[in-house]
Amino acid sequence: MMEQKVFNRIKALTELKGTSGFEYNIRRYMEQEMTPFVDYVQGDGLGGIFGVRENSDDHAPRVMFASHMDEVGFMLAQITPNGLFKVVALGGWNPYVVSAQRFVLTTREGVDIPVVSSSVPPHLLRGTNGAQDVSVDSILFDAGFTSKEEAESFGVRPGDAIVPVTETIVTANQKRIISKAWDNRYGCTVVLDTLEALKDEKLPNTLIAGANVQEEVGLRGAKGSTTLFNPDVFFAIDCSPANDLDGSPANYGHLGKGVLMRIQDPGFILQRGMREFLLDTAETHHIPYQYFVSKGGTDAGAAHQMNYGVPSAVIGMCARYIHTHQTLFEISDYEAAKEMAKQIALTLDKSVLATIKHRN
Repeated sequence: MMEQKVFNRIKALTELKGTSGFEYNIRRYMEQEMTPFVDYVQGDGLGGIFGVRENSDDHAPRVMFASHMDEVGFMLAQITPNGLFKVVALGGWNPYVVSAQRFVLTTREGVDIPVVSSSVPPHLLRGTNGAQDVSVDSILFDAGFTSKEEAESFGVRPGDAIVPVTETIVTANQKRIISKAWDNRYGCTVVLDTLEALKDEKLPNTLIAGANVQEEVGLRGAKGSTTLFNPDVFFAIDCSPANDLDGSPANYGHLGKGVLMRIQDPGFILQRGMREFLLDTAETHHIPYQYFVSKGGTDAGAAHQMNYGVPSAVIGMCARYIHTHQTLFEISDYEAAKEMAKQIALTLDKSVLATIKHRN
């Protein structure tokens, strides 16, 4: 059974609207919630937001926990003469999950406009063997307007953001949650819960914890924030796709099996010293974990190349059906990841950092 307080925070964060480049709702929430637990809150030039717990020792390691605020969405690119919208994707979408779904467009004045994505009824596919090529570019978004002029009269303009509309709910067994945007409001929730859990703890490091922008469009925000805060070590806190529907143990990412130990993706290799530290942390504190190899990246892929090189890792969890309206995840995996973040913050001192670097 999950705590109601945990669910309330998950619900609040996942139901907020914020795709890449439009993270302001999440940024305001994060700043408000972090402020009581840190010495100060600071943003970077692109809009990332981080809370800092200073250390009295100027030589204490600078440890950075970075989630990202953006969810996958769309941007309005063009209004057609009959009042429909052509869009461009912000982040990776499987086009077969986009059609016939509810979205919301937010105008520059902050007005929300309900939108539905187009689809072709089976009646109109007769004579085509039921086949139709689907791409994001071929899907129109429909707010019910009758003309371009009518859409514009409601304040709609190219450049407006469009995101899914979904209510966050608990499954019948009370073990799992269904929501949009768990990639990566998961990381935002971990950051806030961890800062709160550590509020009365003395840390052996300066802790910099918060969230980047524009991860879904190329790990962009991590570059600016890593330069600004100059961490000695970096941890991306991010959600990854589960691949457990057929139950095969050969697949990576199983619900209920604990925090992800990401050892490789196309832009990142977990170095030996960091892997040993994470394994020791998990085993010492009885935190369930599973190894993970990914075809997608995280902000660790950008951060580890910044400055003069930053030892990096990922505190991950998996979820089914990410980058859709309905993501399903298990609360026990979240609790394992949160405990991993907490124990890293409590134990990563100068000696541990030196060992990580030496073993790398």
